[in-house]
Amino acid sequence: MRFKLALAQINTKLGVVESNLEKNLKWIQQAASEKADLVIFPELSLTGYGLQDLVSEVAHRPEENDPVFRELLAASENIDIVVGFVEEDIRNRFFISSAYLSKGQVVHVHRKVYLPTYGLFDEGRFFAWGDGVATFQTGFGCMGILICEDFWHISPPYLLWLDGADIFLFMSASPGRGMSDAPQLSTAQWVESINRAYASIFTSFVVHCNRVGFEDGLHFWGGSTVYDPNGELITKAPLEQEALIICDIDLNQLHRTRARLPLLRDERTALVQRELSRILSCNGSASGR
Repeated sequence: MRFKLALAQINTKLGVVESNLEKNLKWIQQAASEKADLVIFPELSLTGYGLQDLVSEVAHRPEENDPVFRELLAASENIDIVVGFVEEDIRNRFFISSAYLSKGQVVHVHRKVYLPTYGLFDEGRFFAWGDGVATFQTGFGCMGILICEDFWHISPPYLLWLDGADIFLFMSASPGRGMSDAPQLSTAQWVESINRAYASIFTSFVVHCNRVGFEDGLHFWGGSTVYDPNGELITKAPLEQEALIICDIDLNQLHRTRARLPLLRDERTALVQRELSRILSCNGSASGR
């Protein structure tokens, strides 16, 4: 009921998959040498973020015959891995994806469902929208993956919660914006508040791995965190620097918290379904992707 989790808070080189793969493999090896059972990498850890016209050049498929995933799957024989990449499907569409690898197998792939295309973000121009949110079973419990903008919308984590997620894995390449009176960016404060709230509301572990570094004027601040089902901080990575942070996850905490606060047990899903159907039928102009 316990396992060791590693957060690989790294910087990446934009569009240089070979170099990023080498770094991912190095950090995987280091995490395994420190007896971690699972290592998590940030959003697009194999490619960098602001890809634009490079998207098709850096895309890979999470398959054994793919030259990049062949090496990652081999590494997953010793430690479970979550890695971020650009995925190309059989229809030549491109997705921002994260894959969970274990014992030489692809256990799960999540495609980012919300693509920010506003302000400094331009993802909708270059990527297709993912169309599913689902949990998956691992040797360390039921998990769900979301990528950056996905967890600014309440519906994806809510759906994962209803689908049985005990551990939320959030990957991001979150650029820092704004200042505050506290000694950190207002973006960091906002992200930590959201993650703490999700941990408390959904009585689950919330794991967030954010990248660091600078890329074409964007500043990625790091500060990766893990919260327990009580909303208490388990660990936090430093701001502004690469770090491999390892912590112990006690899955027994799920039972203790949910016995005291049985929110999932008492959630009225039929009511939600009925009222959502009513709202959508009353707002004929409402649409979704």
